[in-house]
Amino acid sequence: MKRLLAGIGIAAVAGLLLTACSGTGQTTNTAAAGGGTFTYAVITHSGPGDAFWDRVKSGAEQAGTNYGSTITYNSDPDPAKQSQLIDNAVAQKVNGIVVSMANPDGLESSIKKAVAAGIPVVTINSGIERSAEFGAITHIGQSETVAGEAVGAKLSDSGVKNVLCVIQEAGNVGLEERCKSAASKFSGTMTNLQVDGTNDSEVKATIKSKLQADPSIDGVLTLGGQYALDAVGAVSESSSKAQVATFDLSEDVVADIQAGTILFAVDQQPYVQGFLGVTALYLDSINGNIIGGGQPVYSGPAFITKDNAASVAEFAKNGTR
Repeated sequence: MKRLLAGIGIAAVAGLLLTACSGTGQTTNTAAAGGGTFTYAVITHSGPGDAFWDRVKSGAEQAGTNYGSTITYNSDPDPAKQSQLIDNAVAQKVNGIVVSMANPDGLESSIKKAVAAGIPVVTINSGIERSAEFGAITHIGQSETVAGEAVGAKLSDSGVKNVLCVIQEAGNVGLEERCKSAASKFSGTMTNLQVDGTNDSEVKATIKSKLQADPSIDGVLTLGGQYALDAVGAVSESSSKAQVATFDLSEDVVADIQAGTILFAVDQQPYVQGFLGVTALYLDSINGNIIGGGQPVYSGPAFITKDNAASVAEFAKNGTR
C-alpha cells in the first residue's frame, strides 16, 4: 500500500506541472513533437478511434516539448505490427522507447532486442507483470489487479447483483485482468462480454441485445470511457434500469457522472502515463536516474464520482484527464 500511495503521489505531482495539450493519436501514422538532443519513440497498441490514447500521446508530447526532445508516436493493435514498430525504432537508434504491452508474449523478442542494443525501454499502461522480466527500466501505469478489486468492492457497495463486464480488445491481458479482479471482489454475478471496440455502434447494439435478453442484468462495467457512453445509450434504448460504471475518463464521462447516468469512473491518468514515460527516459538520458527504484510507478486508480466530478471536469475538457 505504501508503494501504491508513493506512486500515486509521484503521478499527482507530475500532473500539477502539466499544461493542456491536445493530440489525435487515432491512426497508426507517425507523429512527431518537440525537437532537440534526444529522440524518444512512443509505441502503443492503440486502435483507430480510441480516445484514451489521445491523452497518452498528449502527455508524451508535452514532456518532449518541456525537455526539448523529439517524440515520435506510432501505434498498432496487432502485436506483430507493433513489434515491427519497435524494431524500426531500434534501427533508427532512438534514445529510448516507451511501449505499452497489451500482448507481452507478442512483443517480448523485439523489446529484448531493444534492451540488448542499449536502448532503455519504459513500459506503460499494460504489461506491468512482465516489464522487469523483459529488461524495462520501469513501468508507469496502474495495477489492474488492485484497480479491478477496488471496482468489484465498489460495485458490491452500490447494490447491483448481475453485471456485464465489457471487454473491447480481444487478447488484451490488462483488460482481462480488470474483469477477473473485479469479479473476485464482487458479491454478485459478473459475466464477460466481448465486443469490437473499433465500432461504437456495434458495442452499443451488443450491450443493448444482452440487456433486452436478460432483464435481471442491473449493472454494466465498461473498461474504457467511450464504451461507457455506448452502455448509457444501450441502457436508455432498452429501457433497462442497469447502472453503468467504467474504467477510464473523458469529458463526456465526467458529464454523465454529474448527471447520474454513470455511477463512477476509475481514472488511471493516461496523460500521466505518457508524460512520465518520457520523463523516465529523459532522466535516465541526462542523469542516469531510474524512477521507481526498480518498482512500478502507479498512475492510478482514482475513483471519480458525483461527489468529486466537478473538480476534474475542467481538466477533462482540456483533454488531459
